[in-house]
Amino acid sequence: MKIKVINSVVVAAILFTAFDCTTPATKENVKQKPNVLFIAVDDLRPELNFYGAKHIKSPNLDKLASQSMVFNRSYCNIPVCGASRASLLSGARPTRNRFIGFNTWKDKDLPEVTSLPMTFKNAGYTTISNGKVYHNKNDDSLAWHEVWRPKMIGRGFQTSENIAIDTLKNRRGKPYEWADVADKEYKDGKIADKAIQDLKKLKKSGDPFFLAVGFSKPHLPFVAPSKYWDMYDASNISLPESYVRPETTPTIAFHNSGELRNYDGVPKKGHIAEEEALKLIHGYYACVSFVDAQIGRVIDELNASGLAENTIIVLWGDHGWNLGEHMLWCKHCNFETSLRTPLLVKVPLVTTGKSTDSIVEFIDIYPSLCELAGIDSPDHLEGESFVSLMNGSKRKKDFAISKYHDGITLVKGDYFYTEWTDDQGLAKNRMLFNQETDPMELDNLAEKPEFQAIAKQMATELHQNWGKDFLKE
Repeated sequence: MKIKVINSVVVAAILFTAFDCTTPATKENVKQKPNVLFIAVDDLRPELNFYGAKHIKSPNLDKLASQSMVFNRSYCNIPVCGASRASLLSGARPTRNRFIGFNTWKDKDLPEVTSLPMTFKNAGYTTISNGKVYHNKNDDSLAWHEVWRPKMIGRGFQTSENIAIDTLKNRRGKPYEWADVADKEYKDGKIADKAIQDLKKLKKSGDPFFLAVGFSKPHLPFVAPSKYWDMYDASNISLPESYVRPETTPTIAFHNSGELRNYDGVPKKGHIAEEEALKLIHGYYACVSFVDAQIGRVIDELNASGLAENTIIVLWGDHGWNLGEHMLWCKHCNFETSLRTPLLVKVPLVTTGKSTDSIVEFIDIYPSLCELAGIDSPDHLEGESFVSLMNGSKRKKDFAISKYHDGITLVKGDYFYTEWTDDQGLAKNRMLFNQETDPMELDNLAEKPEFQAIAKQMATELHQNWGKDFLKE
């Protein structure tokens, strides 16, 4: 059986152990470097069919999942877009003073290290950034041969009502919109068009590529063509079961959902009215279906061009998102809804739709892609490759660590342990949840006498693994 090998000799030999292959990987049949299609989706939470949520209409993501390794327990290292992206693309953990907020720049926080796209560029790849890859367009600009974002007016609203509000000083339109317009009128439609054009050009050049495509939905505002809203029956949409704030959970764990409250018609404080909350959930679902269609268009072009045979696809959401859980909206917290993320990795001839419950974190993506492409990893990386998981093996690392401001979380086994620390690393407040028995995180175990041994062990492992630079000024 003749196999077209997509990797370096060493990595191909590892990956081929997952298959009944009669042709070994050799220098002679390793023809070329694998391409990488790197898809980032803003605020996409793992509320998708292949994660067990059967109400979302996302046929293209479902199809990609059926051809990928699906990571059931993938976690961002910080639940805010700019910092999450800078951490992932640099391969370094957040600290108390590094990778903090949405406006984080990799070039300002960690300019001395080689980023993921720069490593591929140095290895001879054509690197292109379309849409929102880093939060700031010109961050790490030397790592890319081209950086492109669509030109839009304001936040890209299409209805006259929202445009009128959004153009006023210090005002934003409503947090949702449906309009009878073509997909290409919204930002993500334009991003898909550009990615398709790039694939055509890259096909002609024949050079290996690292093509990053950053889609903006389902980030606020929830704007999408009407046909995607029409996919859902509003009467079937309900508030989450966890629409409550338990007394055992420390107050510091919650926030005012300030990102949402910047939009017109949303009260500045207090609970969101149920009718409005249901419309927000409806809008989120519509935007997931909208971005799913755009991702499908890009992958269809990849397949039609023949490039798919030699292209690794990585799809990730930059963090989770709250849709009313704990009466929270947006991200910016240490609950699983904010930290858990979708992650799919498709490797031709290797992945077949299987999933893994092994815990991975975003800083693991950088070394994994280097291994898959046969590129040496830089010495500064703090993650660990998960390629071994893709051939059915295990790996030593079995935890993830995420932080948001003073709150830092260790995910290990069935437990989610969070503590809010001071500058010396001493805990001020704690949370401990058992995900097996309490997946909605409503029963904080951290102060219960019978769980003190577990809390102490989790705290010890958190401090041992949060990174050598965590407390540095």
